[in-house]
Amino acid sequence: MSITWVVAADASRARIFSVEKSAGSLQEIQTLSHPEARLHEGDLISDKPEGEPDEHKQGGADRFAAHVCATLEAGRKTGEFRKLYLLAAPAFLGMLRKHESDSLKQMILGEVDKNLAAMDPAQIRKHLPEYL
Repeated sequence: MSITWVVAADASRARIFSVEKSAGSLQEIQTLSHPEARLHEGDLISDKPEGEPDEHKQGGADRFAAHVCATLEAGRKTGEFRKLYLLAAPAFLGMLRKHESDSLKQMILGEVDKNLAAMDPAQIRKHLPEYL
């Protein structure tokens, strides 16, 4: 049996689902969160204006993308999944791509550049191929 992982993510959370059968439903197995992404830029920095607006948020999102990829890499190394699908907000999907190892990239069968992180598993499943 080949277990597939599906990741639905945005800059504030990544939900990892497992699918055991090729036409099966999604079972949520882990949620990673980055609550700072929900804060306003002014809450993240001091009163002194420096740098580009949203620079701190972007840096935090990039670090969160690295954390998500590290979690996926750990699952890959321990054989917890054989196939991977990524569904993420377009900007965050780009950040994830930057942090994926070559070995992890080889396991990705599909990507969807939509923010589906807040949807229920049945709605997320509709955005994936019928047989995973």
